[in-house]
Amino acid sequence: MGRSKADAEEQKAVEATGSPEGTFVVGLARGFGGALIFALPMLMTMEMWWLGFYLDRFRLTLLLVLNIPLLTLLSYHAGFEETFEWREDLRDAAIAYGIGLVAATLVLAVLGIIRLDMPPDEIIGKIAIQSVPASIGALLGRSQLGGRKAKPASKTKEEAYASELFLMGIGALFLGLNVAPTEEMVLISYRMTEWHGIALVVLSVALMHGFVYAVEFKGGSELSPETPWWSAFLRFTLVGYAIALLVSLYVLWTFGRTDGVAAAQVLMTVIVLAFPAALGAAAARLIL
Repeated sequence: MGRSKADAEEQKAVEATGSPEGTFVVGLARGFGGALIFALPMLMTMEMWWLGFYLDRFRLTLLLVLNIPLLTLLSYHAGFEETFEWREDLRDAAIAYGIGLVAATLVLAVLGIIRLDMPPDEIIGKIAIQSVPASIGALLGRSQLGGRKAKPASKTKEEAYASELFLMGIGALFLGLNVAPTEEMVLISYRMTEWHGIALVVLSVALMHGFVYAVEFKGGSELSPETPWWSAFLRFTLVGYAIALLVSLYVLWTFGRTDGVAAAQVLMTVIVLAFPAALGAAAARLIL
């Protein structure tokens, strides 16, 4: 049986570096590059700087804690090297978190966002909140910058379905984190009527479904001729949009955007944020 493209790339990396350890170092470099590429928009966003200063510490801590199992599961799909058990995935997650912390600290310090004369709580808060997208970017960068994707040897249909939904959640979370801190999300929701909200839901679902199925992007899911369109629409598109809504609500709650706001207005803001989150979910299924 011939080698896969990923196997060939791995062999080339070993030959170039001279050892598996060298390959791992290359993976670290790719991870650092991914952390910068994926997190730089947030590292240079004023609202994210302020969130690190005033964000409720319980919500920030919860986000940091939840990021650990999230990174561990993501490592199962796109780690620094092929893994065979959860301990190796946990190790990859810890490395990615470390890369995220280093990248966030370095960039924030160079930009003058954190300084030694600031209170320690402010410095830690600014670095901590930025480390979440940076650590996700570190793992994503491994697969996007030419590294090998770690894949399980075999999957049942249930495992494959759960895997796809998880990746959709990652895409929704990552893109949601990019725009949720901005004031524009709240401003747009206040300017919209109920009909605007309904139209945005329809547009989000339509674009999400078209992204994956109608448009023939590499990596998209192909429907077999005997599969009715509504089956994939119900199992993936609608479920994926529901994930985008839940992720959007959680992110808005974490950033304090739901505090003291009427339920109807919270729903409208969630719908607005779910628009980019849904596209992120669809895109994640194409590239991961």
